[in-house]
Amino acid sequence: MNIVYNSENYYVVEYPVQHGYEVVDKQTSRGTYFQGDVAEKFRASMIGALGEDPSPDHVDEFLSSFGVLINFPMVVH
Repeated sequence: MNIVYNSENYYVVEYPVQHGYEVVDKQTSRGTYFQGDVAEKFRASMIGALGEDPSPDHVDEFLSSFGVLINFPMVVH
């Protein structure tokens, strides 16, 4: 598990063994998980967003575009 991104609004965790990414919206306490081909496309898009402008505002705006997919409630165990 590797924390790829962490801001006031979002965090992104990479699970290299599973070839997956978890994206969590901290404001809504909801998240999603990408695996396989979708995870690879997400990774490429995330690298592109960071390459354009690595500021938290820009990356948060990029991650907000996944809002429809970030729909699983987060529960602390």
